[in-house]
Amino acid sequence: MAHTATVARRRRQGGGLLARALVPALGAAAIALAVSAVAYVVWPAPAPLSPDAPALPITVGNVLFNVPAAAIRFKAQRRSGDQARIDLSFVWPSLTPPDPNAKPKPSDTPDVTDRLFMTIAASDNTLAPMERLKTIYPRYLDGTPVVGTDGLSRQSFRDNSAYKGDELIFDPAAQERFLLRCARQAGVTPAMCLHERRIAGADLMLRFPRAWLGDWRTTASRIERLIASLHPSPMAN
Repeated sequence: MAHTATVARRRRQGGGLLARALVPALGAAAIALAVSAVAYVVWPAPAPLSPDAPALPITVGNVLFNVPAAAIRFKAQRRSGDQARIDLSFVWPSLTPPDPNAKPKPSDTPDVTDRLFMTIAASDNTLAPMERLKTIYPRYLDGTPVVGTDGLSRQSFRDNSAYKGDELIFDPAAQERFLLRCARQAGVTPAMCLHERRIAGADLMLRFPRAWLGDWRTTASRIERLIASLHPSPMAN
């Protein structure tokens, strides 16, 4: 019995020591939380970004671009200077930046049919788009290219290739300006097209709905103007 009482007493003492040790820690945590809450309330919030905010000079792959701040999709990339990559989006058909302060509702579903997405990244020394057209793509293409009534050349990739489900589409008169790899339509999900452009040490990757090919000349012209607005100097492919 004496032994049992001693053990119980030690447990109570240990519990008391633990409680006494926790009180200062919990108090400090509560104070820190209160200070953080006050700081959150009184610290000035960043001003909303205007859709017509001035363009930022951003260098990617040693190439200078003038990028509308509102077009940059991620806040961490909304700064001037050197960056390895920037991700942009533009509203169709104006190809102006979207409203960066618009808040989607919980009931909203993603809609890409009115957006052009662009990524600008430092070149990773892979082949340029035109070199791939000449040396890589022919290994995986099926059949012969067919020029449709709209003037675009189309050729499918083989089903056993890494480009399964895609078609190579381009303007025969200006391959370097409108060379696309487009997914074939399957189900209700919008099929997308990829256009790649190399400017010196920077790679541009543009993604937009295949449905825009219904008026592809207008699409090509507006894309060309958009790229020129971001990088006004002569472009190399």
